[in-house]
Amino acid sequence: MKITAALAHTAYAPFSVTDLELDEPRANEVLVEMAGSGICHTDLVARDRYLPVPLPAVLGHEGAGIVAAVGEGVYHLAPGDHVVMTFDSCGTCRACVRANPAYCAAFAARNFSGARPDGSTPLRRRGERVHGAFFGQSSFATRAIATARNTVKVPADIPPHLLAPLGCGVQTGAGTVLGALRPRPGSTLAVFGAGSVGCAAVLAAVVAGCSRVVAVSRNPARRSLARELGATHAIDPAQREPAAAIRSICGGGGADFSVETTAVPGVLRQAVECLDMGGVCAHLGAAAPGTDVCLDMQNLLFGRTVRGVVEGECVPHLFIPALIDLYRQGRFPLEKLVATYPLSRINEAIRESGRRTAPKAVLTFD
Repeated sequence: MKITAALAHTAYAPFSVTDLELDEPRANEVLVEMAGSGICHTDLVARDRYLPVPLPAVLGHEGAGIVAAVGEGVYHLAPGDHVVMTFDSCGTCRACVRANPAYCAAFAARNFSGARPDGSTPLRRRGERVHGAFFGQSSFATRAIATARNTVKVPADIPPHLLAPLGCGVQTGAGTVLGALRPRPGSTLAVFGAGSVGCAAVLAAVVAGCSRVVAVSRNPARRSLARELGATHAIDPAQREPAAAIRSICGGGGADFSVETTAVPGVLRQAVECLDMGGVCAHLGAAAPGTDVCLDMQNLLFGRTVRGVVEGECVPHLFIPALIDLYRQGRFPLEKLVATYPLSRINEAIRESGRRTAPKAVLTFD
């Protein structure tokens, strides 16, 4: 079938919107008519070859839309169902059977290889192979092939442009706080970076009942947004040294938890140094392979922990509905995070990223 998609040809080059051919769904696959697709930092680092995704490729991994058809073996969905598409996983490895699909043994192959697990791709351009199946979806397109594992049924009455970021960015930030760190009520938490992941972490910290939530960002509009979302304090790192400021805000010892979203080595060090003894830093940012960070070993000795977290360590079929419930309760105002652009303006959406108050650009397909 013919579709329109944003194609990544070359590292650091703009996307080109072009016509492609898409396969019909195979067994255990789902054909989705796209209604929204968030633009994530991971899409850009994949295009720019920080991640080993072969080009040309159709990227996009925060898709939302309506099921158009299902392949053999798909029983939980039917045409007409509204879905959010998330990361893919095998369902049979040790991590998957232990309900931790973010650490699936086949995560790289299923999300970053540019192909299905059997090496095929559902996309072609004038008969030539185009890499697809990015995160099991490649959702920068009017239609996408997803899998039975990475499509989550969602209510039909919530706008899809609000639901799309739940597939990765919002799930990652919120899941890290609520699922991986699990702060007790009254805990203190600092978030470094106030993009969509950082803002989702702020919202989750408020839901968790943290007494002090500190957002660190160079962007004044994003600092204001973080305060609007419930951060008790916002720090400009150009004006105040963040670790010292956070220790002061948290009573002198430091924060119980920190979340680092920027993938900047110096910021990760600040996120560790702001911790109280026994504190935990969750590192989420996608840096280029081989990126090193320098940490003070004496500082770590006093019970401080640094841990990486992928996709919030969520089970998407459980966590995405939980986030939707929080949205319905008015406790997770997704509308404050999202700005929409038509697919044809994808490059404009990327250029305006740092200038928007709303951190998440979502492509629409009207």
